Amino acid sequence: MAVVLAKLLLAPAWVVAVSLAGRRWGIAVAGILGGLPVVAGPILVVLTLVHGRSFGAEAAAGTLLGLAALTLFVVVYGRAAERTGPLLSLLAGWAAFLFGVAFLRLFDLPSGVSLVIVAACFAAGLALLPAPTVAPASGAPPPWWDLPVRGFAALALVVAISAASGALGPNLSGLLAPFPIITSVLAVSTYVHDGRGQLRVLLRNFLIGFYGFAAFCFVLALSLNSLTAPLAFFAAIAAALVVGAAAFAISSDERYVFRLPTGKGITRRRPSAAGDRRR
Repeated sequence: MAVVLAKLLLAPAWVVAVSLAGRRWGIAVAGILGGLPVVAGPILVVLTLVHGRSFGAEAAAGTLLGLAALTLFVVVYGRAAERTGPLLSLLAGWAAFLFGVAFLRLFDLPSGVSLVIVAACFAAGLALLPAPTVAPASGAPPPWWDLPVRGFAALALVVAISAASGALGPNLSGLLAPFPIITSVLAVSTYVHDGRGQLRVLLRNFLIGFYGFAAFCFVLALSLNSLTAPLAFFAAIAAALVVGAAAFAISSDERYVFRLPTGKGITRRRPSAAGDRRR
């Protein structure tokens, strides 16, 4: 019961925490934090406890490959948002994710091959969603009910996905574990309140955060059959934090990273001209 409650409550709590972090430090930070395996991690914990470590390892391998479908969601949502509203973009993104899962289900790949594939997908996603050329302005402060709605939406999605995934076998359960729950809630709310420019920054930083997500799944898939479950999950969490921090540190193309309390941004960007390099 404690594990189930943690799974149900962690996603809404993390959505609220990430939303508050985005308001305090900028939408790029929210994207990095939203890309961590906060929903898929508890789902994999439950699957491991209920069905055993071998099932959990296979589900983790499926989740790793499922990140390619999650990347497809991010790219399709971002491109669709340039032409239509947030809800139609969301439906298009969900359809793309499910199509990706149906396609990936046809393959049984080693975890190392899956890691290379999803890393290439993240890089391709960043290329398909180029960074804004100027720092996008934030919208008006969201209404008081914004955070409760975000939390409730995350809760509803995680309940629906968890109810369906346990009976689908380890591979398909793993592929569905990264269903875009937090990413959907944050993407829609950011689009509505902050506009397309901030949405692009958020989506790009989701992709950067997914490198840590991939490290978590890869380490878990390899270690669950040789370590105890607590040690395997501890090693996977450590890998996610290290790789996620490294990916954020080297992603020097994001122009709007932190927001000061005054509303002024701390930006960082690559030199784009000889004059910039001299300065």
